[in-house]
Amino acid sequence: MSTPSLSLLERLTAHRTLSAAPQEQIAWLGAHGVLRHLDSGAVLTSMKGQVEGLHVVLSGHLSIHVDRGAGRRKIMEWRGGDVTGLMPYSRLVAPPGDVVAEEPTEVVTVYREDIPEMIRECQELTAIFVHIMVDRARHFTSSYLHDEKLVSLGKLSAGLAHELNNPASALARSANALPESLRGADLAAWNLGAAGLRKEQIAAVEKVRAACLACGIPSVLPPLEQEQREESIAGWLASHGAETAFAEALASTEITFEMLNELAGLMDGQLLDTAVEWIAAGSTTRRLASEIHEAASRIHDLVGAIKEFTQMDRAAVPEPVNVERGLASTLVVLRAKAKSKSVRLSLNIENDLPPVKGFGGELNQVWANLIDNAIDAVSEGGRVELFANRRDSDVVIRVIDDGPGVSTDIRDRIFDPFFTTKPVGQGTGLGLDIVRRLVQRHNGQIELDSKPGRTEFRVTLPATEVS
Repeated sequence: MSTPSLSLLERLTAHRTLSAAPQEQIAWLGAHGVLRHLDSGAVLTSMKGQVEGLHVVLSGHLSIHVDRGAGRRKIMEWRGGDVTGLMPYSRLVAPPGDVVAEEPTEVVTVYREDIPEMIRECQELTAIFVHIMVDRARHFTSSYLHDEKLVSLGKLSAGLAHELNNPASALARSANALPESLRGADLAAWNLGAAGLRKEQIAAVEKVRAACLACGIPSVLPPLEQEQREESIAGWLASHGAETAFAEALASTEITFEMLNELAGLMDGQLLDTAVEWIAAGSTTRRLASEIHEAASRIHDLVGAIKEFTQMDRAAVPEPVNVERGLASTLVVLRAKAKSKSVRLSLNIENDLPPVKGFGGELNQVWANLIDNAIDAVSEGGRVELFANRRDSDVVIRVIDDGPGVSTDIRDRIFDPFFTTKPVGQGTGLGLDIVRRLVQRHNGQIELDSKPGRTEFRVTLPATEVS
């Protein structure tokens, strides 16, 4: 055994992390460790290679950056006085990103093959390194969850923006047209009042107008049928000396030619034109109000689904969670993505399904990751089915897709952190790892069955009865 130089031994003895260890164990570290000098920008460990061993940082600055779909971000760094690399009892093979020297750096490396001897000979040092490993695992887990939530937030925002766009556009369009429609309705009402209609004429006009407004939301016909109806009404108006511009508004109502003929039997010329103008103006205003109400209701429902999905108003303690509501709100969030691929989504829930105890927001994260992966897996026009059933004292949730399946050579790695089958930049390799962690946090289990044309992720959670 070679004897380390006094200067290296002194530096190791003064090292912040090692100083509490017995001197003879620090001497062992100096004897078996290799002093390495890294230039600025040098890679200590590549994410594509194996971690060589345990690294004691004497001076300088090391850092690790990863891109988990939310942009390249520094997740950890080490300076003089820190220790990194392979710790005792660790199963670490490769880091999630390159470990790079930010400035000239010195490290002492104990290579992988010497670590078993270190565990036997240096118990106090081993205990120190195990504590570091536990803290590091906690830090990385927190970082994984943070980045996965950012990625999920991006998907959620994109889906919500897409879903909100149509009703928001309709709301703005109808609201912009409403003032002009109200002015037209006021003018039509003034003209009708000035026309001096007889009682029977007024009654007939009010009867037709009430019939036009009774249907609530205007009926929607196929474009060709709608055009033919407008042309027919315009022809009738022209033949009776009334303004044909009213045809579009009348065609969207339930007005019939029998109603129009009844009006024409009581009035003609300018009187008929004034009556039809009042009916059409009221129908247009009612149609715009109905469109505003429908669009606002749709936005309200979407916001409610997002609130249910995020569980942002719930206490941070376990409580009974309604699985059906969670799955339904998650489908609302991901519906836009499914539509973009013409993917058919279905939800099948057993009647009187009991709740499970846990955190609704976390479970919705599980459903979101599984359903999102299923949508990615299927081809254009594919199918994703969700089932939730009771089995003894458990609730079983299944997400099934008709995609190509998960090949047997990667099935055992599918839940590993950073493992992904998606192209670079499209997958973080964290979604299923997070799913596994969250399911375990809820005392459940997750299983995978897969073959070409049918992949099933099955989550089993303990049911809870609500008193």
